[in-house]
Amino acid sequence: MTERGMVIVGAGESGAKAAIELRNKGWSGLITIIGEEKLAPYERPPLSKQLLTMKEEPKPVFINQEIAEQYNIRLLTGKKAGRIDRNTHTIKLDDGSSVSYERLLLATGARPRIMSLNDSDLSKMLYLRTFADTLALRKGLLLGTKVAVIGGGFIGLEVAASAVDRGCSVTVVEAAPRILMRGVPEGIARLVEARHLAAGVAMKVGMGIDRIHMEGDQHVILFADGTKLLCDSIVVGIGAIPETALASESGLDIENGIKADERLSTSDSDIFAAGDCCSFPHSLYDGRRIRLEAWRNAQEQGMHAAGSMLGGTDSYSVIPWFWSDQYEQTLQVVGLPDAGEVTVSRDLGEAGQLFFHLNKEGRMIAASGFGPSAGIAKEIRIAEMLIERGATPVLEQLAQPNVRLKTFLSA
Repeated sequence: MTERGMVIVGAGESGAKAAIELRNKGWSGLITIIGEEKLAPYERPPLSKQLLTMKEEPKPVFINQEIAEQYNIRLLTGKKAGRIDRNTHTIKLDDGSSVSYERLLLATGARPRIMSLNDSDLSKMLYLRTFADTLALRKGLLLGTKVAVIGGGFIGLEVAASAVDRGCSVTVVEAAPRILMRGVPEGIARLVEARHLAAGVAMKVGMGIDRIHMEGDQHVILFADGTKLLCDSIVVGIGAIPETALASESGLDIENGIKADERLSTSDSDIFAAGDCCSFPHSLYDGRRIRLEAWRNAQEQGMHAAGSMLGGTDSYSVIPWFWSDQYEQTLQVVGLPDAGEVTVSRDLGEAGQLFFHLNKEGRMIAASGFGPSAGIAKEIRIAEMLIERGATPVLEQLAQPNVRLKTFLSA
């Protein structure tokens, strides 16, 4: 009889961290990671940053170079999980083989949202999700080439900054009224846009696209206002869609991703979900169901899911945190700014800008900042501690940069 062990579908941040945590928590049985890519688990944040800009040929930044040997984990790379038989606790792979599980973690991540536009030639659009995508992007980001980035979100702006670093002429196209519409306050978005403009990036914000076609080797973007843009390559970053097909076909509940409870257990008590693919209720935000596409969340949820797979009953309540490097500056967000009803700005001068987000009772529930990395990171970390403690700082003092944030920790 095939040995049942802990099985993880998804060889990304969540899956790798879950596997390591299972060992750290004492699981001595079989652990299997199933991944569609032929590579061992690797970090994704460098894909839009240093791996795009480095002069030498890039290599993946592996999460743990020797994860299989060091933790005795079976890696099945280049394999796709095609079907879950929940009755027999078996996963059927695309090569015809099967894997049995005692507990199963779905860490399937998300895929890029594919652009759709009538009467358009979109066959040569570039997307960024995998290491292979980075290699393809590098070929198009050559000195002097004209690059259009469709989508003014985090990934699109990171690619734009990297393309500028490689000597490209860059235009960012965003249909929404401003860049960074999701999860970032308008004040931060204005600062980020200003930094891109200073770097020479052209911004076409609030611009709808009618059609895209090819003229020779060039793309032609026709805008709704009648203007057009010619470019050598187009990078599309218009969001991501959670990978839920395997879960849905297996009869698991879906709600903005694979629906998980506070322990990250799905509607099947032997199947768990973590990372970009899952939604879960967060106690800090009154049980609001959220789905996070963030590196730290993927890590923390993978580790938490491992504990739940071993019988743990703790709720996942880590405060969301996200960062994005834009040139020499960093953008950091802790908590959910859109849950705030009052926003207080703190101007740090050359050290950057902070925004604090409070609920109607005056409790801090989120903070965001943009500026030089060291200073912003420190301030955001203190803000995270204030959120954890349910602090209710005096608004007038919160706005004053000469009043240290640490003061509110002892208030």
